Amino acid sequence: RRKTLHPETVRHLAEDILENGMKTPIQVRHDGKRHVLVEGLHRLEAAKWLGETTIDAYLVQAKRH
Repeated sequence: RRKTLHPETVRHLAEDILENGMKTPIQVRHDGKRHVLVEGLHRLEAAKWLGETTIDAYLVQAKRH
């Protein structure tokens, strides 16, 4: 499922991450070849915007819908 990216949300999250750190890791699943984002699009984009090259993530078992 695709989620719409909201730049204002990314900016607010980036500010919060700077002040408080990343509170909730993103969630990814492994599809056999790579990791696929399940939850946390705005957190991921906020981390990228801040120049982060790594991010905490939970590896979950999720099926593609």
